[in-house]
Amino acid sequence: MRLTFTKMQGAGNDFVVIDATRQPLALSPAQWRALADRHFGVGADQMLVVEPPTRAGVDFRYRIFNADGGEVEQCGNGARCFARFVHDKGLTPKRRIRVETMSGVIEPEIGDDGRVTVDMGEPVFDPPRVPFDPTGLASRVLGDDLLWALPVGDRVAPARVPWLSVLSMGNPHAVQFVDGDVERAPVAVEGPLIEMHPAFARRVNAGFAQCIDRGTIRLRVWERGAGETLACGTGACAAVVAGIRRGLLDRRVDVHTRGGVLTIAWQGAAVSMTGPAETVFEGQIDLERVNTFLDRLAPGAGTGEPKA
Repeated sequence: MRLTFTKMQGAGNDFVVIDATRQPLALSPAQWRALADRHFGVGADQMLVVEPPTRAGVDFRYRIFNADGGEVEQCGNGARCFARFVHDKGLTPKRRIRVETMSGVIEPEIGDDGRVTVDMGEPVFDPPRVPFDPTGLASRVLGDDLLWALPVGDRVAPARVPWLSVLSMGNPHAVQFVDGDVERAPVAVEGPLIEMHPAFARRVNAGFAQCIDRGTIRLRVWERGAGETLACGTGACAAVVAGIRRGLLDRRVDVHTRGGVLTIAWQGAAVSMTGPAETVFEGQIDLERVNTFLDRLAPGAGTGEPKA
């Protein structure tokens, strides 16, 4: 199967974007994994699919697949790249676009400076809607926020357990504010443990934030199904919301990720995000050939069958 794609990035969070407005696209989880493979495929944190709308009053449908082949609800950096893609490809003349996602309708808008602003909707704090089951976990109030103690790895003693803000920005997030330099935070060790914690029915994105001042944070995010990425748009929104509720941040914050700066504002009910979205290159790929390469390395890796 030969597939035409566009490689894009938003603050270093990279995507393979595919136009499926003219004919349906149905790939298996193994094919999505092959496409995302950084050695034998194109390489990406997520794959974005542009589809016709399925409801009135919207312009497109937008689907997101993680590097592990699983479909997820939302991706903020991807939403900006989506908007640039449909505008640059002439799929719409609009600069403000209504897009349906698994988690609801969003409205990215392309600015005169080329950056894209996305209305990311309202944060969700109700545990069942995140979804999050806090049964058996200690909690405490900080400002307007309710923090949860989540034992992970060897951090099980009360004095060492991380206290997390848990919320959804279209997908689930668990945010902790670290002491000292976030570059020394145990993201690669604790991130996967938080992601897979049984309290999160659909897994969770783990954010590690450092407060610089009331208008600036540094952020690293371990994304479910993708590992640590250079930037996470919904993760930046979640971290800023958590910081505002804790009383640490003002309503407009510059979030410094490893891939660039995102500006997050929570000045009404909804959260907005502004940042870059750029095309890297375009091409075609033979997915069956990639699957063959992967199967040669590890039988079953390219087909989705159990490894020998």
